Amino acid sequence: MSLEKPPAQPGQVWAHVGQPFVGREYDLIVLGAGRMGAACALYLRRLAPRRSLLLIEEGGLPNEDGATLLSPGVWSALTVPPERRAEAQWTRAQLAGALAPDPSLNLSFQARPLLELAAAGGAGWEAVLDVLGRDPAPTLPAGLADLQALPWARLDAQAARYRPGALALACAQAAIGAGADLMLNARAHLDGGGVGIERLSVTNTHQIVVHETHRLRAGRVVVALGAAGPGTVEHDLGLHTTHARAYRQFPRLNHPSTEQTPTLRAAGLTLRPQHGGFTLVPAIHHRDPAGYEPGGGRLTGVPTGLRRETLEDLVAAMDALPALATGALELGRSLMDVPGAWFALPGGDPDGLPRHEEVAPGVHLLLGGPHADTLGLAVAYDLAATVAGTQQRPWAGRPG
Repeated sequence: MSLEKPPAQPGQVWAHVGQPFVGREYDLIVLGAGRMGAACALYLRRLAPRRSLLLIEEGGLPNEDGATLLSPGVWSALTVPPERRAEAQWTRAQLAGALAPDPSLNLSFQARPLLELAAAGGAGWEAVLDVLGRDPAPTLPAGLADLQALPWARLDAQAARYRPGALALACAQAAIGAGADLMLNARAHLDGGGVGIERLSVTNTHQIVVHETHRLRAGRVVVALGAAGPGTVEHDLGLHTTHARAYRQFPRLNHPSTEQTPTLRAAGLTLRPQHGGFTLVPAIHHRDPAGYEPGGGRLTGVPTGLRRETLEDLVAAMDALPALATGALELGRSLMDVPGAWFALPGGDPDGLPRHEEVAPGVHLLLGGPHADTLGLAVAYDLAATVAGTQQRPWAGRPG
């Protein structure tokens, strides 16, 4: 891949309203510094270094209220369509070190197998005891899964784990080093041929207020606002999109795990080993309707912090995963007790793949969604290459 050498001069960062900002015209503006937006900004700086670029984020880096910090961070090609596997493999190489070769940009990448268990087999599935009898073999903690209820398995030996929040930070830092400007604590909206910016500050009573406003002209705008992206396009430009969003929570299971424990998928759940236990990643079944506000459910009359749909999934999985029926499962008492975030559903599909599209002349919508862990970087690169006019894709011709 041949890239123009970026300028040595790093970009400027406006982290708070105490740093004066004078509006100017930018060639490129990226709204949202989650992993998708930050990665796209970095690739734009590498592929089009002569174009000025501003990256805008409403919160910090990464945003504590966004989906990036709570994303599972599990790479696996088990469910990737064959025609997209070369992109997935390229994304894995980026995560493993090609994106951020500087050791200080630590993504906590770990090659760890993913073991999927099921009650019924099929093509590509093996008896679970055969898989667990290999040398080396993945080791499941005692009492976690009932192998009689889940007698079939398939193993992704190439699977890996990493920290999406660290990825967003590494990409943004590298983009700034390559000449991109960054503005934090700023709310942005599409405004004709440009972008309107509200710089935010916090009062001594902890209220968020608009400190000042600016309007910037831009040649092209990338909307990478996650689940809020389609709504921003619809509200600001008056366009209709087919995309949707869903609220996903990540309860904690305090069943013992180690750094060698494989990621487990079973009964519709993904169990990611983390901090000596597991983070549960429930399936997304459908879009949440417009106006839906997340709320805790009840289990046998007791209030919990889990929404009702997630509670039903966990109860249904307790026979196959008996650890869920123990006190190791943290249910919480209110919504604030269980981490959760809104996730984009590209095309309104709960299993939708990451994508980008030009929704209006010069305005591009970039969405990650449920499969951003595996394909997000490739889609961010593809958009950057499209904007830069680059025809070649680094994964083209590579085996998947």
